[in-house]
Amino acid sequence: MNQSFENPFGDNFDADLLDNWMFAEPEKQKHQKEIDAILDAGAFIMGSNMFGPKDRRDTPEWKGWWGDNPPYNAPVFVLSHTQRDPVEMEGGTTFYFVTDGIESALEKAKEAAGDRDVKIMGGANTINQYLAAGLIDELWLHIAPVTIGKGSRLFEGVPDLKLEPVELNGTSVVTHILYKVLN
Repeated sequence: MNQSFENPFGDNFDADLLDNWMFAEPEKQKHQKEIDAILDAGAFIMGSNMFGPKDRRDTPEWKGWWGDNPPYNAPVFVLSHTQRDPVEMEGGTTFYFVTDGIESALEKAKEAAGDRDVKIMGGANTINQYLAAGLIDELWLHIAPVTIGKGSRLFEGVPDLKLEPVELNGTSVVTHILYKVLN
């Protein structure tokens, strides 16, 4: 697999296949509704792997994958095993590092969001923890027609769920499914 910082999915995988729909024209315009919905929140939660690679995420120089102006424009609570000072970025994004669990991160995110939604951005381990704890009421999947082969799996270790499809659309590069979590 030869995973590296430059090739986080390995030497032989084109990572653009996963997110072309979000970043490449003309595809991006076809999915603007979904992109806007992803970023429409008062606060966000993500796992430490989504924030950065293991060998960099705890260093003061590392500020995430997104450059100086991440797309969130709101507080982002990063689940972590290591305490770190908040990282303030352009555009209103501040990364806060939460070391005392998913419930604490959700409580802090709800407080920061006020009357707006809290979005749990991923990765798979983070989503699985929140699903297993019954703390997700909607699940929006964006499915690209490609498999990676290794890594964390969505729904791994999650008890049986009952999901109701609420919305479905897409193109040849991604399918978007919004589910209501019923249990």
